Amino acid sequence: MEAFLGIIIGVLTTLGFVTYFKTLKKKSLVNAQSVLLLDKIKRVCKFITVEGDFAEIYHYEDVKERFLKLISSKKKALIVINAKAHVGYDLSKIILRSENDNKKIILEHFPQPEVLSIETNLNYYDKKDGYFNKFEAADLTDLNNEAKLHIKDKIPESGLIQVAQQEALETIHLIETIVETIGWKLDYSALVIGNSETKKIQ
Repeated sequence: MEAFLGIIIGVLTTLGFVTYFKTLKKKSLVNAQSVLLLDKIKRVCKFITVEGDFAEIYHYEDVKERFLKLISSKKKALIVINAKAHVGYDLSKIILRSENDNKKIILEHFPQPEVLSIETNLNYYDKKDGYFNKFEAADLTDLNNEAKLHIKDKIPESGLIQVAQQEALETIHLIETIVETIGWKLDYSALVIGNSETKKIQ
């Protein structure tokens, strides 16, 4: 009888240990999934939602004075800027929190759209060097940078930022798809206000 009782106690003890270690293993797996998800989302990094084309004419002049400002020399150029601007979201700026027990990712903060890149192609017309003020390689690099700044200043009035704001949910759905690949859910209800037809990302 005592031997039988000992066997039962041994079996129950073994089951208890097995159940305990399975629980620990499951919790560890869920935690690992959470870390993997958050890392995977952040590695997507930048997501372009809007692309805009620009064509601008830019007048460039540079005057240098010599000999106590008695003589000046001017170089100038007429530049046609063809540019492509990409506006979207830097996903490294989002704030996510995980609820491991519920296998849920909470989207707590979503960034505003921003200019992610500007590609420029410059064509020079009416390019003239001054007598002692000539175009150098460094000037062309500076002109390219100035062209990008010129286009960047034009973007706010172009409406690209507003279009990107309207497509914020498309970006969130991308994150939702990533989350759902391993059976988790994305909760972004805190970012949605108004009725089902009007959604605003904070």
